[in-house]
Amino acid sequence: MIITYLGLEAFKIQFGDTVLALNPVSKESRHKASRFGADIALVSLNDKDMNGVDNVTHGDHKPFAVSGPGEYEIKSIFIKGFKSESHYGLSASAKEARINTIYSISLEGMNLCFLGALDSKELSAETKEALDDIDVLFVPIGGEGTLSAAAAYELAVKLEPRLIIPMHYADAGDKNLKTFLKEAGEEGVKAEDKLTLKKKDLEGKEGDVVVLLPQ
Repeated sequence: MIITYLGLEAFKIQFGDTVLALNPVSKESRHKASRFGADIALVSLNDKDMNGVDNVTHGDHKPFAVSGPGEYEIKSIFIKGFKSESHYGLSASAKEARINTIYSISLEGMNLCFLGALDSKELSAETKEALDDIDVLFVPIGGEGTLSAAAAYELAVKLEPRLIIPMHYADAGDKNLKTFLKEAGEEGVKAEDKLTLKKKDLEGKEGDVVVLLPQ
């Protein structure tokens, strides 16, 4: 499995001939959008910064789009979506939160958890019970309607993943990333362009942080 970070909350995950896109940025967004062909696209929040399914529709690839809670099986990949909340893109005075979907993804013998634009470190009992034995956790650290860096690390510790991949930051010098790494006690971690991962690579890992540079 090869995991590439594309900025904001967008990821490209490739395993064999299959490509998975997580929260791809749309062309209407002010943020950089990457174009590539995906077989499956997961959208946590219906926002132009995260719902760019068209941008991962390319050539012969027309992705199966998942954009909400439920259970899905696509190409031997098992996906479960859990309802949560986000204030991303809302004004400070907004009274109602937006629906954010947390995804659990099982593939190649590994369990991935993608928190999307989650803004609260408190999860429902049902969701916490379902998110068990996490190998890789993708957690937003940017604040402004998503988790703050400190709250993100607090939740990550509770979920006990083997690897933690922070997202929703600008670059290696981002203040939120620095705060997150300080909370994790991993200020000296070296950022990588991509992560190549096999099941055996997870042995002995307990909450290790992997920083990926936006490509």
